[in-house]
Amino acid sequence: MLLKIILAMVAFAANSLLCRLALKGLHMDAVSFSSVRLLSGAIALFLLLQLPALKKRPEFNWLNACLLALYVFAFSIAYVSMGAAMGALLLFGTVQLVMTGWGFLRGERLTPLKTVGIIAAMAGLVLLLLPGAARPPLTAALMMIASGAAWGAYCITGKRVQNAAAATAGNFILAVPIALVVFLLSGMQSHMDASGLMLAVTSGALASGAAYLLWYSLLPKLSPATASTLQLSVPCLAALGGMVFLGEALTVRMLMSIVVTLSGIGLVIYADRSPTIKE
Repeated sequence: MLLKIILAMVAFAANSLLCRLALKGLHMDAVSFSSVRLLSGAIALFLLLQLPALKKRPEFNWLNACLLALYVFAFSIAYVSMGAAMGALLLFGTVQLVMTGWGFLRGERLTPLKTVGIIAAMAGLVLLLLPGAARPPLTAALMMIASGAAWGAYCITGKRVQNAAAATAGNFILAVPIALVVFLLSGMQSHMDASGLMLAVTSGALASGAAYLLWYSLLPKLSPATASTLQLSVPCLAALGGMVFLGEALTVRMLMSIVVTLSGIGLVIYADRSPTIKE
């Protein structure tokens, strides 16, 4: 299970990097990137369902498809004006608030150790927002917060699906006509080159479609607080990836944030695995 979680988090961070690579290099506009991302994810998942071992009909849910589309489009539009690490920070910080809040309202009981872990993980991210840290434009920040809220809700509804592959494929397939409408109504000047197309397809088919299927299969086994806290590792991974692939600076503040955040996540994982702790 731990390996599956790591693979999903790496894929989530990869989405931030792939999107920034496409937009920063002017290989593709945000709306086109999102549209191709959803279309390629839908095609990949539909083909996956044709395999004998997974032979299933897609399960359609318009609410989940709308949440997925909102997350994807707001995500890409926000990344036009912010770095990979800051975008992932705002995205998954919002996811943390939405999912932990939902779990609290549903009566989820947090153990002292898990509470300390969640607070530590959040504190590590807050460290990036202290005075002196670079701040993104307000519009971009609001778009990324909207994306995070949509993704948090998408994860919450994902706990109730019966078949992760069928549900994820259905969500992507239904999101395609939504993407087409947004593309036609956006009024943006569409542009793409071969590199941008490759980045969008990779993001859609692998880092989104396959990774979201994996994540949907894990969600029923995780509490909302744990699922949201695990995703706080993504800004850390995105920061490291941004330094390696995008030339974005890795400051001492960011390094401290990564250490504190990952330490908090480690406490949450330990609290969930400890045989002496009863949820």
